[in-house]
Amino acid sequence: MPFRTLWVSLAAALMLQACATLGEGGASRLGLIQQRQTLRCGVSGKIPGFSFLSSDGDYSGLDIDLCRAFAAAFIGDADAIEFRQLTAPERFTALRTGEIDLLSRNTTFNLSRDAAGGNGVSFAPVVFHDGQGLMVKNARGIRRIDDLNGETICVGSGTTTEQNLNDAFEARGIAYTPIKYQDLNQVVAGYLQGRCAAMTSDRSQLAAARSGFADPKQHQILEAVLSKEPLAPLSAGGDQRLGDAMRWVVYALITAEELGITKANVGDWLDKANKQTELTRLRRFLGVDGDLGLKLGLEADFVVKTIAAIGNYGEIYNRHLGPDSAVPIPRGINQLYRDGGAMTAPPFQ
Repeated sequence: MPFRTLWVSLAAALMLQACATLGEGGASRLGLIQQRQTLRCGVSGKIPGFSFLSSDGDYSGLDIDLCRAFAAAFIGDADAIEFRQLTAPERFTALRTGEIDLLSRNTTFNLSRDAAGGNGVSFAPVVFHDGQGLMVKNARGIRRIDDLNGETICVGSGTTTEQNLNDAFEARGIAYTPIKYQDLNQVVAGYLQGRCAAMTSDRSQLAAARSGFADPKQHQILEAVLSKEPLAPLSAGGDQRLGDAMRWVVYALITAEELGITKANVGDWLDKANKQTELTRLRRFLGVDGDLGLKLGLEADFVVKTIAAIGNYGEIYNRHLGPDSAVPIPRGINQLYRDGGAMTAPPFQ
C-alpha cells in the first residue's frame, strides 16, 4: 500500500511538472519548428486574396503571407514552409494531431473554439475583421434578406457560417433550406449551377469568389451582415511559447505600419536605430537593445527579418486586397486604430 501511494504521488508530481514546463515555455512546438527548419502551415488554398494556389503551384494571399511572416520570424527563412491544404472540417483535427504546426486559414475567433472546453486552441490577434453576407444573382430579383424566405441557400458544412445562417434566419422568422458542401469551391459551384438562390460566406470570401466569375457584375452581395467574423491564425492550446511568438509577430506587422517601417526601408530604420541611442523605443522594437526576441524564443532581430521578408500589415493588405489587387476590398475597419479602424498593437517593452 505505501508503495502504491508513493507511485501515485510520483506520477502526479511528474504530470504537474510536465504541465508547468509547457506553461512556462519549456517544451513547445516552436522548438520543433526551429529544429526542423520548416514550418508546416495549414491553409485553404482556394480563396483568392487570402489563400490561393495558382495553376503554376504558387500560393498567395493574406493568410499565406502570414505563414511566411511566421517562418521568417521563427527560423529566419520566409520560404521554409510546407503548406497543407485543409477543408473546414479537417483543420482542427490537423492541428490536434500535429499534422500542422499552426493554422492560417480564414478561421473565426470565437469562444467555443478558444475555450479549453471547446476546441481548446490558442488564437493570435485578429488579422482581418469580416462579417458574413449573402450573394445572389441579379436575375433572381432578390434585393434584401427577406426576399429569401422559402428559398435554398448554399453553405459550407461544419463552419460557423452554417450556424450564423441558421441563427440569423431563425431570428427573422425566415424559412429556408440549406444546401451543404464541404468547402467554398463546392459552395460556389452549387450556386453557379443554380442549386440555390443564394450562397453565404464571409463577405471577403464572397468578393473573392465573385472576382473569378465570368461576369461578376451579374451578382450582388446583399447589404445584410449576418455576423461578426474576426479572422485570426491559431495554434494548439496549451503551448504558450508558440502562442506568444505568433501573437507578437502579428503585433510586429501592425507596429511596423504605425511607425512607417516597410520592406523597402527597414534597413534604413535599422541603421538609424544603431546610430541614435536616444531612440529607445525603436531600438527595442528592432532588437538593437533589450532581449524582447529572446523572451519569445526568437532571435533578437526577428522583427527586422520579418519586415524585410514580408513588409508591414498595410503592405500585406494592399498586395492582396488593395484597390489594385485582383480582389479589391475596402480596408474599412481593418485600418490602423489611429485612422479609425480596429488594428492596433500593445507596446514592445
